[in-house]
Amino acid sequence: MSDVLRPGRLKIYLGAAPGVGKTYRMLDEGRRRAARGADVVVGFAECHGRSHTEAMLEGLETVPRMSCTYRGGRFEEMDLAAVMARRPQVVIVDEFAHTNVPGDGRNPKRWQDIAALLDAGMDVVTALNIQHLESLNDVVEKITGVPQHERVPDEVVRRASQIELVDMEPEGLRRRMAHGNIYAPEKVDAALANYFRPGNLTALRQLALLWVADRVDEGLQEYRSQHGIDKVWETRERVIVALIGGPEGDTLIRRAARIADRSAGGDLLAVHVARSDGLAGGVSHASLARQRRLVEDLGGSYHSVVGDDVATALVEFARAENTTQLVLGTSRRGRLARLLTGPGTGETVTELSGDIDVHRVTHERAGRGTLLPSRRRTLSTGRLIVGPVAGLVLPVLLTLVLAQLRDTLNLTSDALLFLLAVVGVACIGGVTSAVIASVTASLLLNYWFIPPIGQFTLSDPNALLALSVFAVVAATVAAIVDRSLRLSRRSARATAEAETMSSLAGSIVRGEATIPALLDRTRETFSMESAELVDETPDSAGATAVPAGPGAFLVLRGRTLSSSERRVLAAFAAHVGSAVERARLAEAAAEVEPVRAADRLRTALLRAVGHDLRTPLAAGWAAVTSLRSRDVEFTPDDRDELLATADESMALTVTAAAGRSVRPDGTLTAAQRFLAVRPRTVSPQGSS
Repeated sequence: MSDVLRPGRLKIYLGAAPGVGKTYRMLDEGRRRAARGADVVVGFAECHGRSHTEAMLEGLETVPRMSCTYRGGRFEEMDLAAVMARRPQVVIVDEFAHTNVPGDGRNPKRWQDIAALLDAGMDVVTALNIQHLESLNDVVEKITGVPQHERVPDEVVRRASQIELVDMEPEGLRRRMAHGNIYAPEKVDAALANYFRPGNLTALRQLALLWVADRVDEGLQEYRSQHGIDKVWETRERVIVALIGGPEGDTLIRRAARIADRSAGGDLLAVHVARSDGLAGGVSHASLARQRRLVEDLGGSYHSVVGDDVATALVEFARAENTTQLVLGTSRRGRLARLLTGPGTGETVTELSGDIDVHRVTHERAGRGTLLPSRRRTLSTGRLIVGPVAGLVLPVLLTLVLAQLRDTLNLTSDALLFLLAVVGVACIGGVTSAVIASVTASLLLNYWFIPPIGQFTLSDPNALLALSVFAVVAATVAAIVDRSLRLSRRSARATAEAETMSSLAGSIVRGEATIPALLDRTRETFSMESAELVDETPDSAGATAVPAGPGAFLVLRGRTLSSSERRVLAAFAAHVGSAVERARLAEAAAEVEPVRAADRLRTALLRAVGHDLRTPLAAGWAAVTSLRSRDVEFTPDDRDELLATADESMALTVTAAAGRSVRPDGTLTAAQRFLAVRPRTVSPQGSS
């Protein structure tokens, strides 16, 4: 059995600007690998006349370049076919973002040539400047005023096995430029006054440092996920601010931004937990939209996640993002509300946070009442336990109170107060708890407040009817209240799902529709450990897989998703499937484009040749037609003149075709052979 071909490994030397030493470092690594016994060749290296860099080529095998002609000029490109035929272990290829000269079936971009080398199993070492990254194109143009036409997709660079930053202080780079070590002497002054200004170089250097730092952070997150590490590693300050859609969010965001700025430029993340069990109904989407813009203006990022419990989902997201600090607003509930409903989200987050620092920030809404539905508005496990207990205890407590007011209140007032208690129990525990409360209240009302007091009166038809009506009314009211709560929960769940999908649509509109971005947003939305796109359904028991288009599945690994979250996940998968289909169509269009270009060139050539051939062919055709006519008698001189005209026209036709399509080596083209070398056919009349 033959070994499966291992894809090659890509290493990129990344720099902030030309001249920092990327090519030198790249060739130095090639020499070191060759010294260790590796088979290394230089596929393409652009030294720009720098003697120190050219000296690094000594001792390295170099594949001769391919000479190309384009629009009257001569150019040199990497000979991909020669490198593939040589098949070394390591290939040195400079200028990762270079655009190849069109023609002869060449790839449009050099990074596509490198991809072919990697697919063939060869390791590649290359170099790239930060301004050539697709995602930073507009940023670099704003900084330098120079548009970058040669760009590389970020996902291509991110797939590299290694990315090494080649860094240099702006003043040091300007000194290298002034000494003539980067550009020719006649270009130095213009470069120093324009692209190589200190501000430009500082900004480009910061972009390169931040981009590499993000890449390192991605690698760290992947390592933590693969090894199941959930403890916070304080390698980089990352501050998360929790938003609930209220007006206090602006205060929290600004406070979190100040904390991040004081933490040596830490990251700022804002997160909103869209609950699927009833808390999302009171969210102000206008406030969230405004706060999203504020976060982005402050240099942070906005995230939306789905979770049945706000505190748990928030802490899970914080741990997944390796967060060091959490910023929460103080409770908007008053003291009495906190006493009756128990600990809120802030207290629960603090208990669950572990080694994450939690900041409780006061605001203008603190203690003034909640704008959102109470967290006791859903039938949680606690409510299912408390409800029946309340159905037994509350009527007893009410009986003790009303017994003291026997001389003040009449039977009607007593019955209405018991009915109110039953409705209250229904709001806490639903229909079952209300039935328990109604039965308990009916018995207590009969024993303590209907004469004869102190014994059950079940023989009196009026008393029995009154108790029956009381029980039916209590159960009916409880059922209506329970149904209202369930409908409210469904509405809130639908609102949460719609909010999550709106967040996804917004990310697509903002240009985050690439497949890696969608996968990352899906992972963080559902607080999962990983999200990936595979060709077949995984057999892992801990994975959740949903179809994402023909032959593709979106696979999430981590916690178990609820049914409502699975519905939202299916919508995410549909968007991912659309992105996959768009990528396939774009790839197909890229493959068809060279064929279309060749067709356009061929059509233009035929039109040009046809225009030059039209006049002599018409003259020759007229002369031959006249000679074949039986209606006119031509003298020998006229006949000779017509034959001479036809011969001259054919000669002009051959000359025109040769002028349009002659090859550089002087050989005949297809059109030339067709017009000048084709066999002569003799007609039955003997004319040629």
